[in-house]
Amino acid sequence: MHVFYTPDLQDQARYTLNEEESKHCSKVLRLSAGDKVYLVDGRGGLYEAEIESESKKHVGLLITKTTKEYQKRNHHLHIAIAPTKNIDRLEWFLEKATEIGIDEITPIICERSERKIIKDDRLQKVISSAVKQSLQAYHPLLNPAKPLAQLLREQTDASKLIAHCIDDSNRSYMKDLVQPRGKYLVLIGPEGDFSPQEVSSALEQGYMPVTLGPTRLRTETAALAACFEINYINR
Repeated sequence: MHVFYTPDLQDQARYTLNEEESKHCSKVLRLSAGDKVYLVDGRGGLYEAEIESESKKHVGLLITKTTKEYQKRNHHLHIAIAPTKNIDRLEWFLEKATEIGIDEITPIICERSERKIIKDDRLQKVISSAVKQSLQAYHPLLNPAKPLAQLLREQTDASKLIAHCIDDSNRSYMKDLVQPRGKYLVLIGPEGDFSPQEVSSALEQGYMPVTLGPTRLRTETAALAACFEINYINR
């Protein structure tokens, strides 16, 4: 069944898709009156609906069933990742992480970052598309990009982890550091890794050093590996 992202949907009996979604519904998918669809509000609500009327700009729906907290996860995962030079790789991570399960993403600007400017609108669209594709009722939060130093100063009650590749340091696997059903903040650096000073600053702020395995991973691969491992721990 086709899924539409409707963040402004409240508890109501009827709803009209916005112009963009209406066009996709009527012209691309060629749905018409009587067809069934799903709606997700990004806050845990999953709605079954039936098309009552359709046009290029306005598709009217009748809500037939509402499910709250649909497939709510038992943990909260926040990954702070240095944007990749090739933005397609960051978009790939956002798409796959959304499908697997992630709650919050913060792009971080590091000493060795090759990209320091990102377009939030494009990344939001990638996330929203993945939400619909994977039938998820919760929409991950994409925070504005910020310097790593700023993020390190922020207070959080999450388990704080930093994945880096400095060989002469003691690093543990995530499974040995975190408990299920928790909150987690994982730092993933740029292609050139975090600088020694950045790692030292993170450790001073209570971050625990982790390894994602013996091989050297690309930024987006490392971030997805961390996402998968946290979700696996919480199965």
